[in-house]
Amino acid sequence: MSEFNYDTIPYIGEIGALHGKFDPAGAVKDHKNLAERQKLNNKIVESLEKAIELSGLKNGMTISFHHHFRDGDYIVNLTLDKLAEMGFRDLIVAASSLSDCHAPMIKHIKSGLVQRIETSGLRGELAEAVSRGLMDAPVTFRSHGGRAYAIETRELHIDVAFLGAPSCDPYGNANGYIRGVDQGIMCGSLGYAKTDAQYADKTIVITNHIVPYPNIPFGIPESDVNYVVVVDEIGDPEGIMKGATRFTKSPMELLMATTCADVIEATGRFTEGFSMQMGSGGASLAVVRFLRERMIRQKISASFALGGITGQIVEMHEEGLIKKILDVQSFDLTAAQSLKNNRFHSQISASYYASPSNKGTAVNQLDIVVLSALEVDINYNVNVLTGADGVIRGAIGGHPDTAQGASVSIIILPLTRSRIPCVVDRVNTVVTPGETVDVIVTNHGVTVNPRRPLLAEKIRKYGIPLCSIEDLRDKARKIVGDPDPVEYTDKIVGIVAYRDNTVIDVIRQVKE
Repeated sequence: MSEFNYDTIPYIGEIGALHGKFDPAGAVKDHKNLAERQKLNNKIVESLEKAIELSGLKNGMTISFHHHFRDGDYIVNLTLDKLAEMGFRDLIVAASSLSDCHAPMIKHIKSGLVQRIETSGLRGELAEAVSRGLMDAPVTFRSHGGRAYAIETRELHIDVAFLGAPSCDPYGNANGYIRGVDQGIMCGSLGYAKTDAQYADKTIVITNHIVPYPNIPFGIPESDVNYVVVVDEIGDPEGIMKGATRFTKSPMELLMATTCADVIEATGRFTEGFSMQMGSGGASLAVVRFLRERMIRQKISASFALGGITGQIVEMHEEGLIKKILDVQSFDLTAAQSLKNNRFHSQISASYYASPSNKGTAVNQLDIVVLSALEVDINYNVNVLTGADGVIRGAIGGHPDTAQGASVSIIILPLTRSRIPCVVDRVNTVVTPGETVDVIVTNHGVTVNPRRPLLAEKIRKYGIPLCSIEDLRDKARKIVGDPDPVEYTDKIVGIVAYRDNTVIDVIRQVKE
């Protein structure tokens, strides 16, 4: 190289001459072929224990998990067992959601391994135990968008993310399916895991299937992964796809779905290029079926469908009725396979889906969202988290995110369930504030939020009779009467955060 004073280059400043580890005069070129490189120079470590040691995890830190494996997940229990064996204590578990299969966490809470939980939902024995005062610290419940926002703003700082993946290459490119393989573990989108991987200080991908580099398209890029661990099993395929969606034959749910489809058509939003998100409950899925018939009849198509994606949405996409799919969570095997095979079926992160920090976030582009509920009250507040007995038995999910983001939010629920009223004076737990709810559809009538007079006028002109929310409450009372109020202690077992991380409600311990 010729002699030159690099400090004299105008506007550039001091950069110095080429030297150091990338200096070609001192560099050692790797002449191995690709297969040899992947065996010798990669991110795979010999065990989960080794990956934990390398991550620098310490007592009191925060670890995270995703819930794309739902009730078939092995990763949470596997990891907590290993951490307990290694002697860790006082960890904060920040899972995107927790299911029935995570009941073994109870022993780790009792032993002192798990000090606190952050999640979107709890179910099963773990939820029962928390509701009855298992933990000293209250559980923080966040929506999917609120969780992404908390991670982005570092209000929820993740020290180490443990993320299960059905496929991963030696350098960490991970996905929710295996290209060219239709058997084995498949969860589809890794939307919730994507945000964890991006923001965690260290990310450990746990997989049972190493594929050749590069594993593309990837759900999580290698640039967000520090270590890869190979284990025999990461989940139960039947549990992953079990119970996420169901097709209803209930006359009551079909009646509500028909009415809901009428309401959607009446809003004026049901036009060429509209956008939508549907829940996974029986009535919500039935709405999709009735919308499909109307779209074919009127020769219109949707620009995109969003959220947790079901096989019905995939079928409409393949028919040309939905142009694009934005998938944050694949709810069934059909959706997971579609993500692998369809060019315009794209997996998105929780941040892309619903973080309030992003004005262009996908929920803000929704025309219509149809959501289920456990109960609603006369102020249009919605509860999807606690049962009539006060016990935690659900998840916030994207409920408040989509209700606020969509132009029209519709809540669909029966007037009563098992002699329990679903329209009440005040819900047990406020998850979605009434200000963001537009329409409530029940099997005994439709009500429009008084804050939406123009919407109410459109629906009436369509020929749909409307009633007040108080009328629905009174009908429910006549059918089942007033239930005995739930008794609570003073102890707070859960904090419900709104999507901007402000506290919207608290959950108290159920009195025995």
